[in-house]
Amino acid sequence: MLKLRDLVAQGQELAPAAKAADIEYVLGERLGLTPSEFAMKQDLELTPDQEKQAKKDLKKLARGVSPQYILGFAWFYGYKIRVQRGVLIPRYDTEGLVKLALDHLESGQKVLDMGTGSGCLTVALAKEAAKQGKQNLTWYASDITDQALRTSEENFLDYDLDVYVRKANVLIGLEKFDLIVSNPPYIKYSEKKYMDDNVLKNEPEEALFGGEDGLDFYRTFVKQVREHLTSHGQFCLEFGFQQRSALAELLQTALPDFELEFVKDLSGKDRFVYGRWQK
Repeated sequence: MLKLRDLVAQGQELAPAAKAADIEYVLGERLGLTPSEFAMKQDLELTPDQEKQAKKDLKKLARGVSPQYILGFAWFYGYKIRVQRGVLIPRYDTEGLVKLALDHLESGQKVLDMGTGSGCLTVALAKEAAKQGKQNLTWYASDITDQALRTSEENFLDYDLDVYVRKANVLIGLEKFDLIVSNPPYIKYSEKKYMDDNVLKNEPEEALFGGEDGLDFYRTFVKQVREHLTSHGQFCLEFGFQQRSALAELLQTALPDFELEFVKDLSGKDRFVYGRWQK
């Protein structure tokens, strides 16, 4: 029988352009092994079915399919989230947005996850809020694409969450909320040349790119936000780590009646902004 170490070697032959970390990630997830178990169990013998599945996966990696799309899921804040092509893969960096929102989330609030994609933010926020004893929260999730809304609904069902799902471009047509949370598109078009081919080939452009300077979403958001927040309503947004200066100028100019706070991620880079309406 084929051993795991042999399969890894074959993987490098079948998918020479794939990253070694991606090969190990896909094989490890299929076998239910943690990274440390994967390293220690190189003599593990695979069943014929496991070998067959592994070779299918390796061929997809060779074609440039993202590991999370091959598996059909990604991990976010400790939760297993369904993903598919056309829906943004959750990133580890965005977990900081969950923590920021939880710090300001209170029982009884009406919360919107704007541009929900896979619904990962709503899943993590709802489950973690329940652990903290925050009650009577009403959850909303919006997106511009039907595919994202279908995927998010599947994730909400997986975690037994009651979420009102809305199709919307930014905030048009939506209600008023106590808290709006979003990881919007903020990558500059000019940064395409520096990006991983897997990302460009697999993930939706509308969830990645925010125009020439990456701030198109925020310009629209500041025009609409007052109509969709309750008195003293709040927002938590993610942005690119090099965008603080330009975004601060935009927000301070357009929203002078908001208290603003910029928050760093775990690597010490400015990545999130919190706003609270003073009205």
